[in-house]
Amino acid sequence: MASIASLTLEVADVEAAERFYTAFGLHGRLHLRASEAPTTGFRGYTLALTVSQPADVDRLVDAALDAGATPLKRPAKSLWGYGGVVQAPDGTIWKIATSAKKNTGPATGRIDELVLLLGVADMTESKRFYVDHGLTVTKSFGRMYAEFASGPSPVKLALYRRRALAKELGVAPAGTGSHRLVIGGSTTGDLTDPDGFTWEAAVAARAH
Repeated sequence: MASIASLTLEVADVEAAERFYTAFGLHGRLHLRASEAPTTGFRGYTLALTVSQPADVDRLVDAALDAGATPLKRPAKSLWGYGGVVQAPDGTIWKIATSAKKNTGPATGRIDELVLLLGVADMTESKRFYVDHGLTVTKSFGRMYAEFASGPSPVKLALYRRRALAKELGVAPAGTGSHRLVIGGSTTGDLTDPDGFTWEAAVAARAH
């Protein structure tokens, strides 16, 4: 799994999800697959969109809300920058953020980076799993956070303690059933990480 080659969201209604995700303009970076796998509560991860300035956060959050998303945290300033959190109609939680606190121009809607942030129970164990499978740690803050080199991947992978991630997103940490997420690895077969996230060999899928 030298890097993430693709992400597939498992959704109950593929056509409805396709209509929603035009709000983010993630053409080619996000795949959708029909699934009725049982799932409740927090699914243990978030997808984060990094943008250049607050105006772009507002633009993307507003577009998501107009398309039917539920607000979890309205955009606001913080110590690290500016951001907000929404939940898509299919249940996926999205964080839209920037490290900038002031605008330098009009909003463009451009997404600079897509990050998959997994909530983990044991940071040491999960980090070891990914290192053992070929990923390189680029940032690490003890048992709280780890980030991996993405190389040519369109998606960056990072790990965060599950309870802390849920708090950051404004949801309860409890959840059961399917993550409703499949990660496509560039050099891997089928794998399951210590927190139950599924990796499979990246194949052509229905891309939004």
